[in-house]
Amino acid sequence: MTAVDPLHLFGSLVGSAAWPALRLVLHLAFFLAACVVLWRAWAWLRLTEPRSAVGAGGWFPWPLLVLAAAFLAVLGYQASWQLTGLFRPRFVAFMQSHDRREFNPAHRILRGRILDRRGRVLAQSREIEGRVRRVYPFGPAFAHTVGYSDPRFGAIGAEAAANAQLNGATPQTLASWGELGRQLLTKTKQPRGQDLTLTLDSDLQLLALQQLGERRGAVVLLRPQDGAVLVLATSPAFDPNRLGPELFRGPAPGTPLLNRATQGLYPPGSVFKIVMAAQAIEAGFSGTLHCPAGGFTTSRRYPPIRDHDYYSAQKAGRAWAGFGNLDLTTAFAESSNVFFAQLGVRYGRDAFARTGERFAFDRQVRLYPGTDRYGSLSTGRLPRLAASDQYGLAQASIGQGRVLASPTHLATIAAAVANRGLAMRPRLLVQEPAAPLGQYMTAPTAARLAGMMRKVVTQGTGRGINDAGLAIAGKTGTAENPRGAAHSWFIGFAPAADPKLAVAVLVEHGGFGSSVAAPIARDLLVKALELGAGP
Repeated sequence: MTAVDPLHLFGSLVGSAAWPALRLVLHLAFFLAACVVLWRAWAWLRLTEPRSAVGAGGWFPWPLLVLAAAFLAVLGYQASWQLTGLFRPRFVAFMQSHDRREFNPAHRILRGRILDRRGRVLAQSREIEGRVRRVYPFGPAFAHTVGYSDPRFGAIGAEAAANAQLNGATPQTLASWGELGRQLLTKTKQPRGQDLTLTLDSDLQLLALQQLGERRGAVVLLRPQDGAVLVLATSPAFDPNRLGPELFRGPAPGTPLLNRATQGLYPPGSVFKIVMAAQAIEAGFSGTLHCPAGGFTTSRRYPPIRDHDYYSAQKAGRAWAGFGNLDLTTAFAESSNVFFAQLGVRYGRDAFARTGERFAFDRQVRLYPGTDRYGSLSTGRLPRLAASDQYGLAQASIGQGRVLASPTHLATIAAAVANRGLAMRPRLLVQEPAAPLGQYMTAPTAARLAGMMRKVVTQGTGRGINDAGLAIAGKTGTAENPRGAAHSWFIGFAPAADPKLAVAVLVEHGGFGSSVAAPIARDLLVKALELGAGP
């Protein structure tokens, strides 16, 4: 008579079509039995009072006595079996050959790959020394967006947001749960997850990081029409292949865990003048404002707000007469602080607050479908100004003071100008449909503003990048920073007449946006369009 292998019999039962129903029956039976035992124990405790004499069978309810005896028996056997097992060679060999950690699904499932939009592998699972480990071929380049999945440190980024899909899709039915259970228990087949494709482009991401070099900063490139993010680069970063406790113990030099592109908040400086120009256009502004060399202030208690040309002339030891009377288009091209400070005060704090709300400031925008738990975009912060704080309003109107913005949000503002005033929500997953973020401005306002941004590059502060053979529209920014040198900004889009891509570049403490951030944006736009990255 052939002996029956219990493990083989159990594996066959688990693999049968009747297993889901049988498992449900077993679960219900166990649950009902536990309920009966607990109910009887509770009834005895309520109805039976302690007796002074130990007689007539005592007063403890029999279900509790049975449970206690069984528990003590199991505990004693387990303890003696393990404590004496050290001296039994067969026990030691058994424990060494049966690593119970193998039954953790997180260690056995070959998670799906994470790919860029061209199918290049950004993350994959490999068996290394008998263990399934996650490998990131590009190292730090995609660390903040792809994230990591590690048994010790958990998961972040796309690894966390798409965890169910990467592990093999969400089991919605009893049958699919049974299939996963059969694979894990019987080990007949190693479970495999589904691949995830991101909108990112590895060639462009690497180019952006190469342009940043050792400098701290962020680069964002996206498509205005559908919000697909092609580049989400931040520097410095960390290597997800080399995670260790020291990375999480405290602030590291350069804060490599910070995603500067989505969570870094910086004074936007002159690129914020796009927002103020849109406000002025929609309010019907016309005419000119006088912009003297002496600058503008709301009170003698505060120093005057002056234009950059004033300080350049002082440094060169020459006189500067000021811009004189400027219209909106010329003031925008020359990036006149004096003009836009006056403009903000003219329209007041309520109009400033309404404009900020329309441009989606002070919001958290999800980056992955259905949740912002694993990745979100901090759009920025605008100050709540008192009615008497006219100087604060003047400072805020030129992107200084307490105004803060993230690089990704400023990229959506440039994209909105390129997309007839409609901003699309930035998206990272190819499978996710495009969705609007908000109508930042009317289509006529966007059209006029696009022309003004083109003039910045042809005749204004962005003239240095007007030699690329590509018609770029944009706005430079040099944001004063109380903790060091000014931040360098450029945001814009290309081609100017038929926009296909929008960009935002930040270089921390980089100095003038025209000479530092703008060339990075130009080179990235040229390369992206050469590769056909547009829609």
